[in-house]
Amino acid sequence: MEKLNIMLTVQEAGKDNQKIPDEEVLAFAVCENRAVLTLNRRHFIRLHGSQPDHAGIIVCKADDDLGRMATNINEAISSLETLTGQLIRVYRSGKPSIS
Repeated sequence: MEKLNIMLTVQEAGKDNQKIPDEEVLAFAVCENRAVLTLNRRHFIRLHGSQPDHAGIIVCKADDDLGRMATNINEAISSLETLTGQLIRVYRSGKPSIS
């Protein structure tokens, strides 16, 4: 059975723990047709505004409770038919915002 690689970190993409400009991260994701999941809310919200053609951007509030954060992300995206072009804001509590 073929293993699907649905998650890819910047480091796994060959960036060797370098500081990669956000624009390059989004450009790579666009080329690879991958959504971006990030805690860097402010910059990626801005990038969504200037480059709305992407496979999805999910911005999260940092949360020490990683299980809760994962659950909130799952709940935010599980009902969506597609992430393409969507900006999903995931919070520690409350409903996500999708635009």
